[in-house]
Amino acid sequence: MRAAYVAGTFDTKARELFFLRQCLEKLGLRVVTVDLSTSGKPSPASVHPREVARHHPGGEAAVFSSDRGSAVGAMAQAFAQFIRTRRDLGGILSAGGSGGTTLATAGMRVLPVGTPKVMVSTMASGDTRPYVGPSDICMMYSVTDVQGIHRISEQVLANAAHALAGMITHPPAVSATSKPALGLSMFGVTTPCVQAVTKQLSDQYDCLVFHATGVGGQSLEKLADSGLLAGVIDVSTTEIADEIGGGVLSAGPQRLDVFAQHALPYVGSCGALDMVNFGAFDTVPERLRSRRLVRHNPTVTLMRTTADECRAIGDFIARKLNAMTGPVRFLIPEGGVSAIDKPGQAFHDPEADRALFAAIEQGFRPTPTKRLVKLPHHINDDAFADALVAAWREIAPSHNEVRSHAPHR
Repeated sequence: MRAAYVAGTFDTKARELFFLRQCLEKLGLRVVTVDLSTSGKPSPASVHPREVARHHPGGEAAVFSSDRGSAVGAMAQAFAQFIRTRRDLGGILSAGGSGGTTLATAGMRVLPVGTPKVMVSTMASGDTRPYVGPSDICMMYSVTDVQGIHRISEQVLANAAHALAGMITHPPAVSATSKPALGLSMFGVTTPCVQAVTKQLSDQYDCLVFHATGVGGQSLEKLADSGLLAGVIDVSTTEIADEIGGGVLSAGPQRLDVFAQHALPYVGSCGALDMVNFGAFDTVPERLRSRRLVRHNPTVTLMRTTADECRAIGDFIARKLNAMTGPVRFLIPEGGVSAIDKPGQAFHDPEADRALFAAIEQGFRPTPTKRLVKLPHHINDDAFADALVAAWREIAPSHNEVRSHAPHR
């Protein structure tokens, strides 16, 4: 029987973590407790922190240092390696403050999508992206501090335990589809294109569309790294514009690196590279207030990328395409890259677009399996969607070549 893992800092949260164990055992689950403490104190947990620490590349000594900050970071790294080795893992539950949340979620994030993960945290009512990342972690706000068992913590912790137990004992039915999974990236201003592509391919592929909001691109690439995708049609590479332009929706400098590590078929394009994203208008940095800005809605402000930024974006994309190890088709829509990048629209700027396209073309190194394709269409034209589909069909593996993968449960 798969076990429920309860992980946390037992030197400071033992009472609360053992309460979680008690709740789970009452529900009939086998429980493994894992101590992530770095204090060196005796541990009452099933798995001693030194056992976890031995999974760090530098061994125990790298974890149990005199510096608390580095010790926590090292234990988080060790836990991420440790948890991958647990073949009886049915799901994982933790509770803690900022340090405990950092430790536990480092392990949760490396687990496959679909593995139950619940984090009760004082940090859950705020910016949870550093903890959740591209994973499917359920974060529950602790309301009070995770300190003691009382009328509030008892209810919150019990609810978390019951939630994890329900996920472990009543797993969702696995989809019976034999269609290979295809990842696609979409932004609001590229929606018509992606919808047209998925309409043509949905009979043959399980089309998984990711919102290119930073974590969306990370999630797409996490699935690609996990072997769950047959390939990608990356229409909306807009997160790169945020990385270069300092926006709030960057997926990080590692965007596209997964395709250098895995030889997946990749079809890409320039979707929404005309814009950098900020929050409400008053969050735009003062130095950028004179730029061409569009208030997309009360909470989103868009900034048009300049020709210089577009050249930097093009250089970034060309470098990443050159490093890819699988077949590549990258399509350039010379008629515009978003719904507001066309004649009469706010971000129509042919000079900036030409700088983008030229940088990609100049930096890209074609090979027998990698091609750059320039088309006179706008990205949301039906003809451009047709070209993306044709490019995918040209490099897609046959269904016999696509290996079937299922998330670890």
